[in-house]
This record gives sequence, structure tokens and C-alpha cells, in this order.
Amino acid sequence: MSIKSIAAKLFARKIYKQTLRWAKKPVETQQKVFKNLIENAQNTKFGKDHHFNQIKTFEDFQKLVPVRDYEDLKPYVDKVVKGEADVLWKGKPLYFAKTSGTTSGAKFIPLTKESMPYHIEAARNAILHYIHETGNADFVDGKMIFLQGSPILTEKYGIKFGRLSGIVAHFVPKYLQKNRMPSWETNCIEDWETKVDAIVDETIKEDMSVISGIPSWVQMYFERLQQKSGGKKISEIFKNFNLFIYGGVNYEPYRAKFEQMIGKKVDSIELFPASEGFFAYQDSQKEKGMLLLLNSGIFYEFIKADEFFNENPKVYTIGEVEVGVNYVLIISTNAGLWRYNIGDTVQFTSLAPYRVIVSGRIKHYISAFGEHVIANEVENAMKEAVSSTNIVINEFTVAPQITPASGLPYHEWLIEFEKEPENMEAFAETIDNSMRKQNIYYDDLITGNVLRKVVITKVSKNGFQNYMKSQGKLGGQNKIPRLSNDRRIADNLTK
Repeated sequence: MSIKSIAAKLFARKIYKQTLRWAKKPVETQQKVFKNLIENAQNTKFGKDHHFNQIKTFEDFQKLVPVRDYEDLKPYVDKVVKGEADVLWKGKPLYFAKTSGTTSGAKFIPLTKESMPYHIEAARNAILHYIHETGNADFVDGKMIFLQGSPILTEKYGIKFGRLSGIVAHFVPKYLQKNRMPSWETNCIEDWETKVDAIVDETIKEDMSVISGIPSWVQMYFERLQQKSGGKKISEIFKNFNLFIYGGVNYEPYRAKFEQMIGKKVDSIELFPASEGFFAYQDSQKEKGMLLLLNSGIFYEFIKADEFFNENPKVYTIGEVEVGVNYVLIISTNAGLWRYNIGDTVQFTSLAPYRVIVSGRIKHYISAFGEHVIANEVENAMKEAVSSTNIVINEFTVAPQITPASGLPYHEWLIEFEKEPENMEAFAETIDNSMRKQNIYYDDLITGNVLRKVVITKVSKNGFQNYMKSQGKLGGQNKIPRLSNDRRIADNLTK
């Protein structure tokens, strides 16, 4: 065992003990975060506009500050982008993470000197928790790759702009610099396909022990590695590769394909990072869900997803949530986001400690007929349909077909198969039965002959990649929505 791996184990034990201290006092921890946020932002423009000096309790906060999405917060963000200080948080942010997805185009999410360290610490601590639980630290001596956006940043009014993954690349600890790949020059390549080919050339003869990225784009990297190596399994190319770190999407739909490509099972760590904050990471290989980070400068509130669009939905704090309920995540942060709806929905898998899974997006659902289908349900159905079979899928998405050429409307599952089921009808039946068990509204619609059972549409090889490329969203942090309430993606895929 190397000195580096021994040091990693000792550090992992220290971080584990630190985590236990705040995780055992969740309500008290969140109260401290809340108090700190309000005190630090009292003299900002936002704080004065919303009478932060009068806020003593959560109830005061909820009365004086409405829940917002990006569009509602944009007038304040625009002032900061133009160089104004003390608007959402004291001073100016260090960075703006540029993301897409709003009606007005790009989003600019502030990162401050107070918030930035938590992004770095959370990613580090996820690995340290893995080391502490498993005792496996040998991988620290191998090479590590993080598939991410370009680290090239622009600057305006003393604030730097870039993609979150590119910003984070500037904060890689010195002790990882020699192990980290790809090179800076390769990481700066903007075109994703060119970049992946360059990464393959750089890494194919290296001792890669840790690989990290969004599963769909890591899959593309693995495919290129296999093409370059003459079809070798990833475990043959990288004999010491034993840890996959991912975030952004559920890994389960990809697991069978990955294990086939890798040639063996490897451990994995799930992360829940976003430009708005690093919210959770998988702290245990044995327990379901990710540890919600309650001491990281973020105050959490939760609204039940099926009540979110009501006029005055009830808002819950950490001590009031329940296991298995679908909640919209509302955050207030030390980067100046206040009662901000990030759009993600979560479900708690444990309350001691508080662990969550990401169940979907509040805007990514199917409810064309009142069925309220969410991402977690379709992913569970797909997992059930492929388990204990030799079926392998590359990617899939689901959309409603409201006006079919004939027959009843239906949910269309658009799937890119690596290995198709021998009996497509039985495969569709398994998916449909799983959906009916999970979602009573969907079951009622099938029973009442409002909908017919799911219809499977095969997508050609690389169809999803080609669609993302046509939208200018190939690679990086971009990902296919698991489901949509309209036909925009489905119709593009079936052209």
C-alpha cells in the first residue's frame, strides 16, 4: 500500500467523523445555515427589497420572499452581470456558471467565494466516504479522468464566465494534478466529438483507475476506446479501472450496457451537482440514495410535486419531510439564490441520515391525460423490463401520442437498443405492467380505455447522439430528458 493511499484512508476517516457530527443534528444544522444566510444578505439589494432585517423565523422568510424560478430572479441577476455589487449576495460573485434551458436563452448562475469551496469539497468527500466504507484506496495511485466542459473562461466586470465543469477544473487539488486526465489542451477542445477522440488517444495506454462523467457521454468515450483497440473490453484496456463516478442522470438504464462494455462490474458513486449548488452525494455502497448536504451553505425547502402548481402549496423544511414523497426542491444559497426552484424533484429514501434520490424534473413529466408520470417511474419500469434478460439499451425517452393515426392515444417509448428483446410485445407488456403498478392514474386510464398500452418505437443506432448534435448539445453536461409532455423530441427522433 502506497503512502498516498494510507494518507487517503486517514483523511477519509476524519471527513467521515465530521459528516456524522452535522448529519446527526439535521434541523439544528439547517437553522444555523438559515441564520447565516439572512445575516450575510441583509444589506444587499435583494435583502433590503424583501426586508431581511425583519426575518426571524422560517415563517417570516416564507411570507416575505416568494418562491422563484430563474425568470423571476433574472432582473437581479442582470444587475450582477452588468457589474453591480451587493445585489443578491455581498460583493460580486467570483464566477457565473452559464447554463441553458430558459425561455430567455442562457442562464447565468452566480458562484461566490463562500459557495465555491462547497462544490469542491463535496466531490472530494464523496470519494472519501467511499474509501472509508470500502477500505479501497488503491485507485488514488492510478490515473483519473473527468469528462467535462472546456475550462476556458471569459471575464467581464471582474467576474469570470464559463461552464460549471470548466470552472471546477480550475480547482483540482495539487495532489491530483499529476493523476488527472485529460491534459489541459485537450480539455479546452470545444467540439465534443473531436475532444473525445483526443481523450481516447491520450488515455488508451494509461493506467486509468477512476472514470467520471455523465453516463451517456462516458458511453461514447467507451465506444471510441473499443473502436480504437479493436473491440477490447474496457477492463482489458484499463486493468485497474474499478470506480465510476457519475451524476446528472440515473445510471440504472445504462448499467447493463456499461457492464457489457467494461467486461466486469465496477463500483460507482452517484453525485447530485448543479450550477446552483452541490446538493448530495452517495455516501454508502450499501444504502439507497445520496446524503443531502445540510451544512453546505444551502437552506432547503420542499413542496409536494402534486401540489406545486396550487395557489398556496404547503412548504416543508427538513424536519417535516417524509420518505417516498415526490418533492420539488427549493433552495436558498450563499451564492445569492433565494427560495429558488431549480426544477428538480427528489424523494427521501432515509431520514436518519437524510438521503435522497432525484426523481425527475417538475417540468419533465407526462400528464397529457392527468396521469402525472415522472422520470423515476419510467426508469423503474425500464429497469424491471431489462433485469434478468440479455436486453441492452443505449438510451431512451418517453412522450405522449395524443392524436395517433388510428386507435387510442398512448405513451410512446423511443428506445435505442444495443441488443433487442426477442419478444417486443412481452417487453412492452412488462413496461406497461410496471407503470400501472407504480402510477394509479396511469392504471385508471388504461383500465378505462382512455389510453392503450405503451408502444415501443426503435431508434436507429446513434439516433440520440445525432439528435443532440443537431441541437448543438452534444457532450458536456447536456442530457436527454427522460420524458416530455410534448412531441418535440419524439418527432425529431422519428423523422
